[in-house]
Amino acid sequence: QVQLAESGGGSVQAGGSLRLSCSASVPDYSDFDMGWFRQAPGKEREGVAFVDFGGGRKEYAEPVKGRFTISRDNAKKMIHLQMNSLKLEDTAMYYCAAHWGFAPFKESWSKASDYNSWGKGTQVTVSS
Repeated sequence: QVQLAESGGGSVQAGGSLRLSCSASVPDYSDFDMGWFRQAPGKEREGVAFVDFGGGRKEYAEPVKGRFTISRDNAKKMIHLQMNSLKLEDTAMYYCAAHWGFAPFKESWSKASDYNSWGKGTQVTVSS
């Protein structure tokens, strides 16, 4: 099990930026794919961005393409999510999650059920 801890959330006006971070405590962190998810009240948890264990593959959900950037630093055992041009609809609790990189996804990088380690989340609130 990977211990994950998110940070960097907060309140920002529409059009602003935030940078989320997620630190991991596991010896073989570089073996894990990492994802960012978000969940708004009354909605399902949805995948936002993904980076594979080597950092060579990155995926983004359509609503955030061109605005969010995921990155990872295996030496520091961290991933980041740079969020620019934030919109009201980006308001949600944001979670990072880990998936063992040598196992195939049962469904997709964007499905929460494919990940077995989660952080507690960090709140992002975008206001007008």
